[in-house]
Amino acid sequence: MKDFELLLLDGTNPSGVSMTRDILAAAALFAARNGEAVPTWGLYSPAGGRIHLQGGIGADTRRLPGRRGGTRSVLLVPGIWVADVRELHARIAVDDCRRAIRLIAAHVANGGRVAASCSAVFLLQAAGVLSGRRVTTTWWLAPDLARLAADTRVDATRILCIDGPVLTAGAAFAQSDLMLHLLRQRFGAKLAEGVSRVLLLHERAQQAQFVIPAMLASGDALVARLTRRVEAALPEVPSVTRLAAELCISERTLARHVRHATGMGTIDLIRSIRMHRARSLLQNSRMSVERVAAAVGYRDATALRRLVRKAAGVTPGRMRATVERD
Repeated sequence: MKDFELLLLDGTNPSGVSMTRDILAAAALFAARNGEAVPTWGLYSPAGGRIHLQGGIGADTRRLPGRRGGTRSVLLVPGIWVADVRELHARIAVDDCRRAIRLIAAHVANGGRVAASCSAVFLLQAAGVLSGRRVTTTWWLAPDLARLAADTRVDATRILCIDGPVLTAGAAFAQSDLMLHLLRQRFGAKLAEGVSRVLLLHERAQQAQFVIPAMLASGDALVARLTRRVEAALPEVPSVTRLAAELCISERTLARHVRHATGMGTIDLIRSIRMHRARSLLQNSRMSVERVAAAVGYRDATALRRLVRKAAGVTPGRMRATVERD
């Protein structure tokens, strides 16, 4: 039995598969050179055989073996390429996905761990393994997952959530964060950090910082107006009460629209807009941290440092230095 079993389906994002494979290959090489335990993995599918990844790329797989109690394998499920929520739900209803859902449920029931990123988190939901857990998915699908899984706490701001045997990650490239975490947990910090350095990867805390504010509206005209209003008002953003009044709706109705479109609360949306502006100023100007803080509406740099560290896991200076080194 392998340490990691990649469960592939037709239409799986090839980036998620190749990224996982490259990280594991680098980990195996690094471990072998240092005389440490070498991670093992394999490519699987519900029926085995040739799988057609998105974009016409193919992958040969073996049939995923039956589950046994006490399995140590981590079942990895990269995201499936879909254009919208409707396409995702139609894809999940297809036979190979239904078989995958049963395999995921059996794997967790027999003591295994499962890790999914992006749209594949919906397969975990269908398998019944998200109930009562804190999870994430790609930000633009998070509102639909929250509606579908009322008994699940969907945190769209997080890149990675770990809750018991279930690990979930955000958008497609969060697969790298997922793999680094699993390598660190199972094979130690030295191996994970070695792979991170070799492949120029770094683990991040949140995905909201990377989303362009205009895209947060997800087609909701009212939230799009709110986003434009907040961006234009920086650094002096009106109160939520005043913003709701300007839009001629109640605060509760505004909150409902924002939650439906973004998966966030109104204050969290405003904070993400501040973060995006701060990140842009830090990386594209020579403004001091104090001046950046003032430009996004904070009275001192301490509040900005706290926001950046929470969202990006680094200091404002480190965020700027990363770009300058590149």
